Amino acid sequence: MIDSPVKILFKQLIEFDKSLTQPVYIQVSQQIINAIQRNYLSKGTVLPGTRVLSKLLNIHRNTAVAIYEELASQGWVEIIPNKGTFVLDPALKNTKIKAPSQKINEAYKYAKNTGFPFEKSFNLASTIQLTNATYSINDGNPDLRLHPVHQFTRWYSAAMKRKTLIKKWNRPNESSYSLFQTQLCNYLNATRGFHINPNNLISTRSTEMSLYIVSQLLIKQNDVVLVGNLSNYVANMIFQQAGANIKTIPVDKSGLNVAYIRKHFIKGSIRCVHICAHRDYPTTVTLSAERRIELLQLAKEYGFAIIEDDYDYDFQFEGSSMLPMASADANGMVIYLGKLGQSLFPSFQTGFVVAPENLISEAKNYLQLLDEQGDLIQEQMLSELIYEGEIHRLMKKNIVIYKQRRNCVSKLLKQDFSEIAQWDIPSGGLAFWIQFQPKISLVKLAEESEKNGLFIPKTILFQDKNTCAIRLGFGHLNEEEIALVLQKLKLAYHKVYIKSI
Repeated sequence: MIDSPVKILFKQLIEFDKSLTQPVYIQVSQQIINAIQRNYLSKGTVLPGTRVLSKLLNIHRNTAVAIYEELASQGWVEIIPNKGTFVLDPALKNTKIKAPSQKINEAYKYAKNTGFPFEKSFNLASTIQLTNATYSINDGNPDLRLHPVHQFTRWYSAAMKRKTLIKKWNRPNESSYSLFQTQLCNYLNATRGFHINPNNLISTRSTEMSLYIVSQLLIKQNDVVLVGNLSNYVANMIFQQAGANIKTIPVDKSGLNVAYIRKHFIKGSIRCVHICAHRDYPTTVTLSAERRIELLQLAKEYGFAIIEDDYDYDFQFEGSSMLPMASADANGMVIYLGKLGQSLFPSFQTGFVVAPENLISEAKNYLQLLDEQGDLIQEQMLSELIYEGEIHRLMKKNIVIYKQRRNCVSKLLKQDFSEIAQWDIPSGGLAFWIQFQPKISLVKLAEESEKNGLFIPKTILFQDKNTCAIRLGFGHLNEEEIALVLQKLKLAYHKVYIKSI
C-alpha cells in the first residue's frame, strides 16, 4: 500500500530528540507549524489520525493527541470530531514562528554577511575560549554550588506573589524611591561607611554595565584615562570603546604609585583614574591609606575623576575591610562601583554606582535606555534579604568556606611551588597573584595544562619583559579540586620549563 503524500512528508521532515528538555509534542508541533508556514501543508489538508501519527513517528498516542491539541490551541489546525484534523489557512497568521527542524530549515539559508558596511569594533573582540577540559581556573569567581537553591526558590516564589509587584510594573515612573533603593542605601551606609541617600545611587545589571554608563558620561575621544600597569582587560575594553587614551601607572606593594602621576602629568591633562583601591586587579595589593589621601588631594588639584572599582569588597578574611575611598570623599571626585550579592547565583546579583547627585541624574538617563524594565522581582528579593539580614548571614557562612580554601591553596603552594613561584597570601578576595621564576611562556603553560585537562584562560595570563604571572582564582574549587588543579599546573610548568632549556 502506498503512503499518502502527508505521511511521506511527515517521514521526511519530522525529527525529534527525546533526550532534550523540550517535550516531544512541542518539538513535533513546531515542525508541523513550519511546514504549514512554508505551504508544504496547504489549507484543508487532512492530517493523519492520532493512531496513525503515533505509529508513523513511533510515539505514544497520548503524545500524538497532545501534538494536535497544541496546533489547535495556536490556531493552526481545526479538529472536527469524527471527521479529522484539518489545516487552517496560514495566510491568516501574521506572526511567523521559528521551528527548530533539522530538515525543514535547510530549505532556506539566512545570509552570513550583511549587504552593507558597518563599523567593526576591535576593542570589543571576544575573549571567550572554548574548552573540553575537566577543570578550569578563573580570575576569582565565587562557587555557584554554595548558592542556597531551595531557600531562593521559596523567596523567589514569595516575591512573585507580592501584590505590590504589579503596582510597581504598572507605575514605573513614581516619584518616590523604591524600597530596594532605600534598603540598598541603608546597607551601603552600614557596611561601607557611606552617608548617601537614593539620589546618590543607581543599580545596574553588573559592574561592567555600571562602568559602561560611567564611561559614556565621562570620556570623550582621546581623553586620558590612567590605569595600573597590569589592569582589568574588560575595563580597558570599555574605556577604549569610549575613545579613551589609556596610560599605565606603576603598581607596587602599596598600590598605585600616585607620586608617578604627579611627576609625569600636568593639571587638566587627565580625565579619570580607574583604580581598585581595596584589592588591586590583578595583583591583589591594597592601596595604602597615605596614597588614598594623596590621590584624593591630587584629583581635586588636577580636576580628574576617580573611578573606584570595588569588585570584591565582601570577601575579607582577616580583620575588617578597608573602607572605600568614596566614603572619605568630601569634594565629589570619586565614582564608586560595586556589586551586591556575590554569594548569590549570578541572576540575583546586582551592580551599583554611588556618585554625586548630578552625575547619578545623568546616569539614570543612560540606564533608562539600556534597561528600562529592570528586574523588579530581583529587587524585591534583595530588599527583603537585606532587611532580614540574610545577605549578611550568607556572606559570613561563605567567607568561612572561602577562607578554608584560601588556606588550602596557600599550604599546597608552599609545599609544591616554593622553588618556582612567589606569592603573598591575600587577606581577602578569591584569587592569588602567582609570579613564576624562572620565567616561562605562559601561552605554552596554558596549552600544556589543557592537554592534561586543566583550562587556563588567556585573560588571567600576565606576561611581559618584567612579568610572568597568573591570577589564580580558587573560589569556585573545593579543596579536593584545588589539589588536583595545582598538581596539573605544576606538572605543566615543569614540562614547559624543560622544553625551554
